[in-house]
Amino acid sequence: MAAGGGGWAAVVLTCRRGGSVPALRRELELRRRRGALGPEPPLVAVLEDPWARLGSGGATLNALLAAAERLSARAGGTVVTSDVLRDARILVLHMGREFSFDDCGRAFTCLPAEDPDALAEAPVCNLDSLLHTLTHRLCVGSPPGVWVCSTDMLLTVPSAPGIDWDGFRGVRVIAVPGSQAYARNHGVYLADEQGLVHDIIYRGTEAQIQQCAGPDGAVPLVCGVVFFSSDAAEQLLATHVIPPLDACTYMGLDSGAPPIQLSLFFDIVLSMARGVTEEDFVKGGSDVSARSARSVLWASLRTFPLSMACIPDASYDYLTASASDHIRSLTLLPGSASHLRFCKAAHSQADQPWLLEDGSSVTNSLLEGAVRLAAGSAIQHCHLQGPLEIGPGCLLSGLAAGSSPALQGCPLRDVVLQGHHVRLRDLSCRVFTLSGRLDDWQSPAEGSTYLNVPWAEFFRRTGVREGDLWDAETPRSSRCLLSARLFPVLHASEALGLEDVLWLLAPAAGPGGRLARWRAAWRMSWQELLPCLDKEAELGARRALFFLQGQRKVRRVLLGRQDGSLLPLIRSAVHEGYHEAVLGTLDEVASTADDAGVAARALACIADVLGCLAHGEGGLRSGPAANSQWASAFRRLESGDIAGGVRELAAERQKWMSGPDLLVRAARHYEGAEQILVRQAVMSSCRFVTVRPAELPPVGCWVQAVCPARLDLSGGWSDTPPVTYEHGGAVVDVAVLVDGCRPIGARVRRIPEPELRLVSLGGTPRGEAVAELVCRELEDLRDYCQPHAPGALLKAAFICTQIVQFPSQEPLRAQLMRSFRGGFEVHTWSKLPHGSGLGTSSILAGAAMASLYRAAGKAASTESLVHAVLHLEQRLTTGNSAPPRPSEPVPFSTAPEPGLPQDVVRNWNARLPSVVQNAHALVSNAEECARALRQGDLPLVGTCLDRYWQQKKRMAPGCEPLAVGRMMRALRPYVHGQCLAGAGGGGFLYVLTKAPRQKEALHQILAKTEGLGNFSIHSIEVDTGGVSVEVVGCELDGSAPPGEDAAV
Repeated sequence: MAAGGGGWAAVVLTCRRGGSVPALRRELELRRRRGALGPEPPLVAVLEDPWARLGSGGATLNALLAAAERLSARAGGTVVTSDVLRDARILVLHMGREFSFDDCGRAFTCLPAEDPDALAEAPVCNLDSLLHTLTHRLCVGSPPGVWVCSTDMLLTVPSAPGIDWDGFRGVRVIAVPGSQAYARNHGVYLADEQGLVHDIIYRGTEAQIQQCAGPDGAVPLVCGVVFFSSDAAEQLLATHVIPPLDACTYMGLDSGAPPIQLSLFFDIVLSMARGVTEEDFVKGGSDVSARSARSVLWASLRTFPLSMACIPDASYDYLTASASDHIRSLTLLPGSASHLRFCKAAHSQADQPWLLEDGSSVTNSLLEGAVRLAAGSAIQHCHLQGPLEIGPGCLLSGLAAGSSPALQGCPLRDVVLQGHHVRLRDLSCRVFTLSGRLDDWQSPAEGSTYLNVPWAEFFRRTGVREGDLWDAETPRSSRCLLSARLFPVLHASEALGLEDVLWLLAPAAGPGGRLARWRAAWRMSWQELLPCLDKEAELGARRALFFLQGQRKVRRVLLGRQDGSLLPLIRSAVHEGYHEAVLGTLDEVASTADDAGVAARALACIADVLGCLAHGEGGLRSGPAANSQWASAFRRLESGDIAGGVRELAAERQKWMSGPDLLVRAARHYEGAEQILVRQAVMSSCRFVTVRPAELPPVGCWVQAVCPARLDLSGGWSDTPPVTYEHGGAVVDVAVLVDGCRPIGARVRRIPEPELRLVSLGGTPRGEAVAELVCRELEDLRDYCQPHAPGALLKAAFICTQIVQFPSQEPLRAQLMRSFRGGFEVHTWSKLPHGSGLGTSSILAGAAMASLYRAAGKAASTESLVHAVLHLEQRLTTGNSAPPRPSEPVPFSTAPEPGLPQDVVRNWNARLPSVVQNAHALVSNAEECARALRQGDLPLVGTCLDRYWQQKKRMAPGCEPLAVGRMMRALRPYVHGQCLAGAGGGGFLYVLTKAPRQKEALHQILAKTEGLGNFSIHSIEVDTGGVSVEVVGCELDGSAPPGEDAAV
């Protein structure tokens, strides 16, 4: 992979023996599917340490061997070759020791944060934070090589860490600045001004630490991240066959080599430090085997320079065994350099969020009822039911809803209360542990505390005796909280629960019974429980809880009409096999919502689930949606029976789940169902159509409507259903003459024959007929709702003006003779090229309806006509539940994608943050454009046009044809602003020139621009007259066509 490339060739996670490799591998695979490991899915592996006390250095060598072996096999090799390291970037992550406050270790400790840019929604673990930091920050620009990172710390790095990789060779350690006080319990680097490392000092004296300080007094802390260049990694890999280092790998284990412990920093990295001599380094080994290993490392790696990159504004926080430190890390806001967004309730649902005080945090939890959480406390992976009151200084983790009754009325303050999944051979059980925030797990009992009080006080208060916790032969120095058998696991005759440890907090309520029950139970210490913790069960429980609260989120977002996107949650549900649960919730919302808009969005979300299940296969999401198998459900929705329609859709859906092709087609039909509900909302516009009687023109007398074109200057897309209903819109339009005339029109006359004659003219009122159609039966009108059927728009116009009743038992001829004693002839024309983007289709519908109303002896106001056209446009698509193809292909060389409107509506229904923000921006820009027009500020109008074009491109990415881009660049110096008139990628390019009458000048400029092909330039003028409807008589043979002179 090239330097600065976007991902990893391999990601290896190491864990200690008994680390639940299958469960961890599944977690790594999930992150690969989510795209968290880079754009190109890498090889992933989870390795268990060959030995119990292998050390970070041994684990690194074993991981390097495993990665090289797998990459060699992928490349078709039959032996391990270091050549695969040449151009590869490999990441090795070490999980380290067990962690008192998370059963899955520090790597999978969840943070109270959400990643706003994540494609798939999931709780953010420390591992996820580190993966993002390494992939998108630290490793950017680095050459091929091997990155090694501990997962025992929280690490925050600025987006641009400023690491200089020019001319790099050897090994580089990453450091973060820290205080000298913090360094007393940690490691620091001693480096020179060139950044070359001379020594690594761990828990040094004050003088040693002072020696490492920079001018500002800060010291470079060891933060657990090392980079080996390809050359250095190859040389390190070569040591895996040299005794005693061969014992660090699984090959050594299989060959019977004696175990050896090796440190990454104090054995491997330290061998390259400039200030360390060979004698001192080798002597530092703890035994003969360790000294031999150090000698090999010195000979193999000493020639490589060891440099340090200390990242300004980075931060490092080791996850210690202190409950106070851990709770603080879960309740303090992360630094400004973090890519994460701190959330008081991260991936959690709380019925009463106002009861969560500032300075508290809730992660991956569901809080029902009144659950009050004080500042300085954290809840993780809990399903709690109130009323509950949790005081300050608490950490609650892993508690299910069944634990809530035991917690009610129990005083919780400065305690850590955890539920654990434990496996004792073939027996799985739940065990609860309880400790105090101030307790030290390893300090001898004589000088330490339990539940924040001295052990003597605890014994006196509860009646527990030392003999209950430790065997008589246990040395007093080994009697500590870690080894105390405090926690009930099994009882001979009764089920155990949370109350069996909670009584230790408040024994006064009846200590005798509780104490006897506690003594009768088989109890284990935390030290004994650690190897029995069931990581697979714990991770599964967390996942189930996440999707349970996720289902609540679905209801909250949809029923609350919120703009939050559900698509990341849907992707996760598909990745992790919870899609059926999410589909069930969406069915429930769609069928029970009292708002058709909410139901429509729920159906759109179901389409997203089905689309995600296809995993990018099965074809395009946009397509037809009129399969007869879905017709019954669609009819129910059309009739207003939403609940029945949703039930039928769900039943039909089950037949389409067996493959990507069927899933994509089912998704299209769900989008069709959503469009039915949206269309019904738009069709309600017919209630605002008011028609009054007018004089009926004589038979043969033409009624003509001529209309200007429409130019949208800003706000387009915000008027598109359902955006306009759910968000609100604002559009600035201007009526214009094109080349001096109104380019769109229709004329209608009554004829003696009881039939409908539909004629499309060739561009002008006097043009030749290019298409003619005669309708004599109602059956001829049946395809009025198919947008591409011949004469569909005019057929729909006859039905929407109620000149014709359809469907009806009365034949068409009888209807026409009864109401009008004859039929109608309609002519329509447009001088605009197909796909002009100037509103031709809607305006032509308006012209046709205006002239039809008048020819039928009716009159409609302009406002009524607007609503009538909205109604017609929806009726036009009633039989084809997918929206019609856009009628605005580009008059240049490139046409927009047929599914463009569907893509935009789909993205809106998914509430993609970028689309929601753009909808706000469209409305804001329209309001500013209107103000600029009122003020006559043409430069500002031009700025709004330019901004509008950028907003259109954000709404429909990829909609700018190359020819249009060339035109815009050529014209930019001569115009205030410019934009395409179409919805996206189509229509006229319109420009607001800085000087008047620039038609010829612009023509010359574009004629000299390469790559444009044919083009034409037209002038436009503002038309203040609007639509003109008049009775023009029976003859059309005048020197000027009727109505055309009015446009000059």
